[in-house]
Amino acid sequence: MSAAGEEKDPKEDVKDEAPAKVAAKKPAAKKAAAEKPAAEESTAEKETGGEAKKPAAKKTTAKEPVAEEAAAKEPVAKGPAEKKAPAAQKGLAAKEPVAAKGSTQPEKKPARRAGKGAEQQPRRRVVRAHARYVRTSARKARMVCGHLRGKSVQEARAILAFTPRDVARDWSKLLESAVANAENNHELLEDDLIVREAYADEGPTIKRFRPRAMGRATPIHKRTSHLTITLTPGS
Repeated sequence: MSAAGEEKDPKEDVKDEAPAKVAAKKPAAKKAAAEKPAAEESTAEKETGGEAKKPAAKKTTAKEPVAEEAAAKEPVAKGPAEKKAPAAQKGLAAKEPVAAKGSTQPEKKPARRAGKGAEQQPRRRVVRAHARYVRTSARKARMVCGHLRGKSVQEARAILAFTPRDVARDWSKLLESAVANAENNHELLEDDLIVREAYADEGPTIKRFRPRAMGRATPIHKRTSHLTITLTPGS
């Protein structure tokens, strides 16, 4: 058969057309791939409600420092509390004592009254004498010492000499002991001394028993006392 009269095989035409169709379809696939990001971006914008425009917001934030500097330069309006503060300070300053001009030393505070009294009135010397375990009750001794307070030594001696009680002897001995202490230890004169204090405290009680009728025993309490006399020079 001649070349013109040869018939083309249909299978060969199909094979020739297949590469052309594949080559023609490839650019379409690329276009679809390029369209996918745009579609994804549009869906993301719908879901976030327009949040994809954040870069524009960043541009506005860049101007914030300028606004802060302008606000710092503006004078701040004083409130009512701040306006009242200077007035209160002025009142306090007016109350404070103002030192005299030209004086560098601080003002001296007035001395206390107690300090002045202590300087003017010196302390008086006090002489004491004690008699312990005197064989008498404190009650009986107090009946005598009440007459001695505030009396001079001569008057106290006279009172004790004419007191009809046995405890008066103990008080007179104690008085002479106190006078001797004042003269020998403190160099005081007997004529200037006054009985400042005279008191009696209870001492230990001695307990004994006495036999009585029908084999009984009754207690006996022998009481003791501590006597004290205080002398001081008179005014």
